[in-house]
Amino acid sequence: MSLPLEPPLAPQLARGKTALPEGDGWSFEPKYDGFRAIAFVDGTEVRLLSRGGKPLERYFPELSFPEGRYVLDGEIVIDAASGAAESEDFDALSNRIHPAESRITMLAEATPARYIAFDYLADGDEVLMELPFAGRRARLEGLFGITAGSATSADDGPIQGTWATGSTASITPTVRTAAEADPWLNGRGEGVVAKELEAPYLPGARKGMLKIKRLRTADLVVAGWRHGKEPGTVGSLMLGAYDEAGRLRVVGHTSGLKAKEKRELVETLKPYETGESGSADPSRWRPDEELAWVALRPELVVEISYDQVSAGRIRHGAKLLRWRDDKPAEECTVDQLDA
Repeated sequence: MSLPLEPPLAPQLARGKTALPEGDGWSFEPKYDGFRAIAFVDGTEVRLLSRGGKPLERYFPELSFPEGRYVLDGEIVIDAASGAAESEDFDALSNRIHPAESRITMLAEATPARYIAFDYLADGDEVLMELPFAGRRARLEGLFGITAGSATSADDGPIQGTWATGSTASITPTVRTAAEADPWLNGRGEGVVAKELEAPYLPGARKGMLKIKRLRTADLVVAGWRHGKEPGTVGSLMLGAYDEAGRLRVVGHTSGLKAKEKRELVETLKPYETGESGSADPSRWRPDEELAWVALRPELVVEISYDQVSAGRIRHGAKLLRWRDDKPAEECTVDQLDA
């Protein structure tokens, strides 16, 4: 490749915040549930590198970019089967990381991915990273053949543009006020990314960008518990919810327990044990994780907070807010996770 920026290149990172920043000087865009990827395009050659610098292009052969010489920052996503706006299927995306080429080819047709660009790092021989974000965004819109300012609505999905016609690349919409960005934070999306309009692009640094995740709550049944690393402790609580057929489904877990709670819960939960126990298959992300579990009668209810759901399961560990002695377990249904 003959580009002014060479792989690997660490992407600029965002600091987590609990609320949208107010005032002038910010650009807001939706937060996507996908793989962050820097796209290096030189003629017909394309390289896609993950946040950690690993090549991704072999896993997504259907992704296409118009010929040229440029470097983009963006996200690889797969749309949810429901077709809901601002909804991505992270499980389908994860399934694409597979060693077998035949499976990759099959999944590329069954669950095609898209690339959503949100920053412009190099154009030809020109490096753009020292430009303020407002300037880079204007150049990005120009690259996509979009009239300046037209890709700015919280009601919009990714904007295709004339530049990307016939390709799988699009550009993220942006807005300039927190009020306009609020639908992304409180709708079906994963949250909002806020960028300082005057900030340069700083690879690997958590400066000039904020991420504000959508925080949701649910009342769930304590379906069981997993052993902690220390003997005689509870490592995490298994969380369940009832589906439309009245079956209790495990939908996630919460492991944010204090040391004292981990010890005390062993005795607290003992009267509810059913006598059933076992171990789950090792996690593909953490193969050495202890997954031995003890089942409980579905009588205890907790309120938890969480930020992401994929394929009906809470993707990351939920935070325990309180125990709900006042809530019947049968009222804890899976539709809470769709709200």
